[in-house]
Amino acid sequence: MAAKNLQELRRKIDLIDSKLLKLLSYRGKLASQIGEVKKRDNADIHVPAREAQILNKITRENKGPFSNAAIKTLFREILSASLALEEPIKVSYLGPQASFSHIASLKQFGRMSVAIPVDYIKDVFENVEKGVAKYGVVPVENSNEGTVTQTVDLFLDYPLKICGEILMRINHNLLNISGKNSDIKKIISHPQPIAQCREWISRNMPGIPVEEVSSTATAAVIASKDKYKAAIASEMAMKIYDLKMVHSHIEDNCNNFTRFVIIGKESFCRTGDDKTSLMFTTKDRAGALNDVLKHFAANRISLSKIESRPSKKKPWEYIFFVDCRGHMEDLPVKKTIMRLEKDCVFLTILGSYPRGKLD
Repeated sequence: MAAKNLQELRRKIDLIDSKLLKLLSYRGKLASQIGEVKKRDNADIHVPAREAQILNKITRENKGPFSNAAIKTLFREILSASLALEEPIKVSYLGPQASFSHIASLKQFGRMSVAIPVDYIKDVFENVEKGVAKYGVVPVENSNEGTVTQTVDLFLDYPLKICGEILMRINHNLLNISGKNSDIKKIISHPQPIAQCREWISRNMPGIPVEEVSSTATAAVIASKDKYKAAIASEMAMKIYDLKMVHSHIEDNCNNFTRFVIIGKESFCRTGDDKTSLMFTTKDRAGALNDVLKHFAANRISLSKIESRPSKKKPWEYIFFVDCRGHMEDLPVKKTIMRLEKDCVFLTILGSYPRGKLD
């Protein structure tokens, strides 16, 4: 009887799979037709606001048993495959494969996007500016170690926009060829993960030297060729580079999140749950920054981040980077920007984009 019930349940699943395939094929045909309309009207193929609406709608309608995170992952791949029928999206990121930037890129654009890994964050900006890639994915902030200053500074050198953000929980692992702690003579990784695991390393690997490299995935590549080196890297890196786990979850704080931004050449329309990023220089007088910030308060706009960086053009001159809630098309944000234009020496809108959410 049990075998008969199992057969019947499997038959029902087979029927559902056939229906799903037909529906996905039909969706793909509609996506291709939409692509033709966009090309005819010279419209942008990729519309992040539309993707955000689809994912938000699907998660609102989800009644289980799949979690919202699982449903979003499934539909992200459907969206990625559908978009590939119109035009595959080229995305550059700090590589090689299995870096956290690569994982963030897959989370946002799916596996049907065309991946372009590079060795340095600056190269991501270069690829987007030159049109080698439509988008770039770069880390901008960690919940424990703060701002990735290299990324922030590059916005001063490249006229690019922030098109979106990706929030991701980061788990660090110590990996090597053998999986044995006793083989480790040196630990290697990117400076940020090393800083995020500093206490663990000091407590559990005393006397073992630590070396900085350009990315966690680069560390994994090196460790895969040298039995005496261990990499702090992702679980994906372990699988791709045939490494073994020595220790898992070695980050000092279990609430370890990194914010990545998507860079491109254009801003997109509002979704109703957006952020706007700005950079500006105030006038050289007492109280100038306070006067600028009052405009945000007057229009009841919440600031989620404010950061100052040297302008590198004039000694003791600083550029302020601000993230605020709302879209630049929203009236309160629009009014604030108009006031900032009068009170700032220099002002650039880095972009308005859908607010990232943790799964």
